[in-house]
Amino acid sequence: MHPCLPFLLLCLAAAVPLASPSTNPDVALLLTKIKPALQGQRPNAELATWNASTPLCLWRGLRWATPDGRPLRCDASSSSSSSTRANLSLASDPALLLVSIRLPAAALAGRLPPDLGAFSALDSVYLAANALSGPVPLELGNAPALSALDLAGNRLTGTLPPSIWNLCDRVTELRLHGNAFTGAVPAPAGPNTTCDRLRVLDLGANRFSGGFPTFLTAFRGLQRLDLGGNRLEGPIPEALAGMATTQQQQLQALNVSYNNFSGQLPPAFAGSRFTADSFQGNDPSLCGPPLRQCVSASGLSSRGVAGMVIGLMAGAVVLASVSIGWAQGRWRRDGRIRRRDDAERDEMLDSVDDGQDASSSEGRLVVFEGGEHLTLEEVLNATGQVVDKASYCTVYKAKLASGGGSIELRLLREGSCKDAASCAPVVRRIGRARHDNLVPLRAFYQGRRGEKLLVYDYFPRSRTLQELLHGGAGGGGEPAAAGRPALTWARRHKIALGAARALAYLHAGQGEAHGNVRSSNVVVDDLFVARLAEYAVDRLLVPAAAEAVLAAAKADGYKAPELHSMKKCSARTDVYAFGILLLELLMGRKPSSSSSSSAGGGAARAAMDLPSVVKVAVLEETALEEVLDAEVVKGLRVSPAEEGLVQALKLAMGCCAPVAAARPSMAEVVRQLEESRPKNLHPRSALYSPTESRSDAGTPTTA
Repeated sequence: MHPCLPFLLLCLAAAVPLASPSTNPDVALLLTKIKPALQGQRPNAELATWNASTPLCLWRGLRWATPDGRPLRCDASSSSSSSTRANLSLASDPALLLVSIRLPAAALAGRLPPDLGAFSALDSVYLAANALSGPVPLELGNAPALSALDLAGNRLTGTLPPSIWNLCDRVTELRLHGNAFTGAVPAPAGPNTTCDRLRVLDLGANRFSGGFPTFLTAFRGLQRLDLGGNRLEGPIPEALAGMATTQQQQLQALNVSYNNFSGQLPPAFAGSRFTADSFQGNDPSLCGPPLRQCVSASGLSSRGVAGMVIGLMAGAVVLASVSIGWAQGRWRRDGRIRRRDDAERDEMLDSVDDGQDASSSEGRLVVFEGGEHLTLEEVLNATGQVVDKASYCTVYKAKLASGGGSIELRLLREGSCKDAASCAPVVRRIGRARHDNLVPLRAFYQGRRGEKLLVYDYFPRSRTLQELLHGGAGGGGEPAAAGRPALTWARRHKIALGAARALAYLHAGQGEAHGNVRSSNVVVDDLFVARLAEYAVDRLLVPAAAEAVLAAAKADGYKAPELHSMKKCSARTDVYAFGILLLELLMGRKPSSSSSSSAGGGAARAAMDLPSVVKVAVLEETALEEVLDAEVVKGLRVSPAEEGLVQALKLAMGCCAPVAAARPSMAEVVRQLEESRPKNLHPRSALYSPTESRSDAGTPTTA
């Protein structure tokens, strides 16, 4: 034997995390199979705690329990060596079971391991907003205890395995939104599958094709269904409308928009809760309430047309009409596919870089996902109304002449924007960013005289977080204005979690900062889903205009201390701004910089340096109820500490740490907010679903 061989074998044994015979089987599976698969080729900071030298109860993103359901907790006196050894020894306790994996926005870049289906007690898997690729393994459908699966916002591909419906007897939510799945939505292998426990099914923003998956109409417990932003075609079945009108089935949210569905909607939709938003962006022939009435070219109703067809039309006319309709539909579908193509879009942006506009004397319109239906003529001829003015742009609500609804146009001020060559790469990044909690860029217009327009979905200005908190109420405990919804702690927590998820996605998935986090840039819909606006706009501006944006952030109290010298936003400055936003939600007060908050009178009471207010309250031992917004306290059913308010306040102050390195990452913020949900709500309550409303796979929203 070579004299160095024993030493090499010893080194290899130390480097490979092999499980000893006494290791808990779930622990061994995590170390040998799950961790290597999820992290991919590079070590992942979120998975660094999964090692033999860290107590099992501190492994990031995991929850453990005993067979009788008692959760695993670290020994409170773990500072002592004996307690530390006791905590470390838990990894060899065969009775402990893995019950949950929660790693949203954790920069995971590997694949889904088939061994996820081998855990006997694994109840929930939340891996949204990562960069996982590859297919969904067949074995995942055989997980014996899985009741919640969230894989939204990854890069998963291939066809969905039919074995996924094996989870039907226990799964309550299945989220696969925003991946790249192809092929038809597979039907369950067994006949008469009803998936009685399934409440939320989100397959939106993928590439599913084929007809409507009619087997879904047999899912008796389904409350939220999202199929938007796919390539499904054909008619929408009558049974889908029945899901919202029968007593046995109460479908509350539906999105089939931005597919290729055609024909007449079932009449039962006329009396349902669903609006045109649920069906928009399909084949132009799709008609019937809540969309437009089905009318022929002569203005007759669909019933009249049917009579005429039966009595008068000849076979040759029918054949010609069908041929023309097929050709038009094929042309429209091919046009949408061509406009979606990234290579063509990049070529258009490159031509903008070079100042070329040969194809149009009016300039160029570059469309992104969800804006494929927009045309240059429609955008330029839209009827606009000024709704806001910023230092760098004028904001318009624009009504499309085609009756397609409203869009938001941001006309960048002359001299505030960089040259076309510098703007194009930034526009690419903004246009490709897609997350349920982001306001997406739908199109970008460059005029032949250099004018620039950013096209977004339109959201009413009255629905920003700033307006909801301060627009009709004075803040700091004044009663809500008439018509303003009550902002309970559960709703504020949901808004904060949505904004945090968006930032975590940008920091991990896009690799850059938002740059202008503030309550006026948080849009809140009727279901209290938060969406961040103005992502990366500061990167389009010349230095003077970008500094004006920072100056406004400073005056409003969102500017991190290091920006006084750096003059450039980063992920850490976003975290600081989010901390101020979270304090604003908790305290109900307008933030301001320390210098501007020294003014006297009512303005000082309305706008304050929020971190300083909290520090003073701690020093003076002020009751927590006096620090929090009265509306938050009023809506509590238990003590503030039990509702997670103390943890939220600590988290906000940690985000506002003066030293940037001391602030948590947004992935950590998401994790802590996930773990401090209000106690009076079930963890899988619909209030916390990331996509309660439509998936926003397209635009425009109706006015």
